[in-house]
Amino acid sequence: MKNPVVIKSFPDGLSIYLDSEMPFSELIQEVAFKFRESSRFFKDASMVVSFEGRTLTDQEERQLVNTISANSSLHIVCIMGKNEETNKNYVKALRRLSYHQQAMENAGQFYKGTLKDGQTLETEHSVIVLGDVYPGASIISNKDIIVLGGLYGQAYAGGNGDEGHFVVALEMSPEKLKIGDFKYKTNEKQSRWPIKPKVQPKIAYVKDQRVIVEPITKDLLNDLPV
Repeated sequence: MKNPVVIKSFPDGLSIYLDSEMPFSELIQEVAFKFRESSRFFKDASMVVSFEGRTLTDQEERQLVNTISANSSLHIVCIMGKNEETNKNYVKALRRLSYHQQAMENAGQFYKGTLKDGQTLETEHSVIVLGDVYPGASIISNKDIIVLGGLYGQAYAGGNGDEGHFVVALEMSPEKLKIGDFKYKTNEKQSRWPIKPKVQPKIAYVKDQRVIVEPITKDLLNDLPV
């Protein structure tokens, strides 16, 4: 019998090939076993993942992510989509973000975990969050904020009034966002609960006395006015 779960690595992530015919309840058990076996190899790395070989519902994808997290120390920052060109651009952006992350780790705060409704993370330093910020949760930093996950709650960078800072998130869908004394204004209606991560990392910064939110590109990072 062929292996129902095959894990292949690529730069910045994992491709997980799943048997197309095995009942999903059995497949989940195979995924749990596979990642328990591989936990020492992956350790506590942060990676993106793609699921191949069968069509999955959003609920099934969430179950797979939860199973992987429960049976390893891996932190999954995003599920990659099926559009190859979008994925390539995402990986490039993620690599650029890693440079910011390495620099900030030496001079800022590093938080691993999800911030849930009612929780607040406040710091005088720059902060990197390895996880999601749920609706009702908030991050307040005197400097910069990087969320390697979904920002669905509130974020306040430049908390000392300095507008020369930024907020980055792999999924940018905040309830409220403020940088220095400037608030981000959007007409989009925000969902109360997080949605499946999309391959669209964005950055928020102040330009011409207003908060701008844009997709992250190499050119933008090179010319960022912060």
